[in-house]
Amino acid sequence: MASAFGHALVAISLGSALKKKLFNWKVILLGMVCTILPDADVISFSFGIPYDSFWGHRGFTHSFLFTLITGVIISIIFFRLNFKRYTAYLYILYFSICTASHSLLDALTSGGLGVAFFSPWNNERYFLPWRPIRVSPIGVENFIGERARIVLESEALWIGIPSLILIIFSLVIKRLKR
Repeated sequence: MASAFGHALVAISLGSALKKKLFNWKVILLGMVCTILPDADVISFSFGIPYDSFWGHRGFTHSFLFTLITGVIISIIFFRLNFKRYTAYLYILYFSICTASHSLLDALTSGGLGVAFFSPWNNERYFLPWRPIRVSPIGVENFIGERARIVLESEALWIGIPSLILIIFSLVIKRLKR
């Protein structure tokens, strides 16, 4: 997996590109939660659930169906949506994309068993053809020292720089529209 830092940065950069009226810090913070939420499945290790099972790490909680469910639930809970207004669908889309970004970043990492994008219909695990991001160890206690430095450098290059470019591009476009 990518680290929580890398995942959360995606929500910040995506949120910066959106209209400030609809996408404030509350929305971006919820987006950050969405980017990290799929890794709640690591609790499955405590229950003896195998990594490669439906409820295992990078299983159902990393699927595209889960991303959509998360987008809908977060939007309903925090924004009392009126589904007759397009803003309801913008929030669902933003939170779903934030959640899906987690799985896509994990599929770009150098480790693990892959991601069950199509669960529950297909529990097969997939990686993307290009895997430049160094995998982050599971557990905070394992994320220290040299290993953390290597992961964070990799994420700075492959997540941080593209995110920074999106943020800068968004700011320039917003200023030009004034």
